[in-house]
Amino acid sequence: MILEKEKSRMPKINIDGGLYDRAKRAADASGYSGVEEFIAHCVEDELKRLKVDEAEDQVANQLRGLGYIQ
Repeated sequence: MILEKEKSRMPKINIDGGLYDRAKRAADASGYSGVEEFIAHCVEDELKRLKVDEAEDQVANQLRGLGYIQ
């Protein structure tokens, strides 16, 4: 659940109105608290699928091994 205080610090993004409407319907049908929670969950799943965090960690470890960062 996204706290109200955290919402104010969150960046805003623009998406196509039709895509937002589809995401809203999917969020409602799936029991999410709102479209924001649904979209955040979708993005998190896609980042895991793409292994973005692992790739960043691997690059950082390589740079550490080369002595470029600590």
